[in-house]
Amino acid sequence: MLSVESIDLYYGAAQALRSVSLKAEIGRVTAVLGRNGVGKSSLLRAIVGHQPIAAGAIRWMGDDIRGLAPHLRARRGVGYVPQGREIFPLLTVRENLITGYAAIPREKRFVDEEIFSLFPVLSEMLGRRGGDLSGGQQQQLAIARALVMRPKLLVLDEPTEGIQPSIIKDIGRAILYLRNKGEMAIVVVEQYFEWARDICDDYAVMDRGAVALSGARKDMVESEVRKRLSV
Repeated sequence: MLSVESIDLYYGAAQALRSVSLKAEIGRVTAVLGRNGVGKSSLLRAIVGHQPIAAGAIRWMGDDIRGLAPHLRARRGVGYVPQGREIFPLLTVRENLITGYAAIPREKRFVDEEIFSLFPVLSEMLGRRGGDLSGGQQQQLAIARALVMRPKLLVLDEPTEGIQPSIIKDIGRAILYLRNKGEMAIVVVEQYFEWARDICDDYAVMDRGAVALSGARKDMVESEVRKRLSV
């Protein structure tokens, strides 16, 4: 289980996160919701080690990982799909996928066919450069690259941003499939409320760098969440 415990995070003198706590369990999807600029991406950057925290703890499978570099967190099973996808535009789809090998032992360095069953278009484009793919195809590639690592924690930052509706549905189905396998915890930052509501088991709504609302989806008061997203 992932346990983020009362973390603070600063960019210089500006405080981005204020005593933020979050949990994500294996076999469940946790959605982090909120307007632009409330600290959602900063929370993910703290979880994966791209930004140091000033206070609090980040525990993964019982161990405090706050002092670990990003590549060491990846080796512990933390997979990250960043906002904007950040694929390598001059590398082929195949080459982009195998960049995920760096975090796993040699005997696991192959692309599982399950990935192509989730995103069939990638198997048809293995020789094409990443920069030649559409935005939706690049997003599928970014998720697939993270899955090559066989993560136990999958962290996705706004995976529906700028994506056509048909691929948004494909990504949602892939996340639910991975959730239902019961082998990983999934944290998704998202602004598209209806999509996040439909795939999540738990949620947290952020406002001004803090968690304003949180709980299980079954207990969600939708009107209260929407109020926080529209103010």
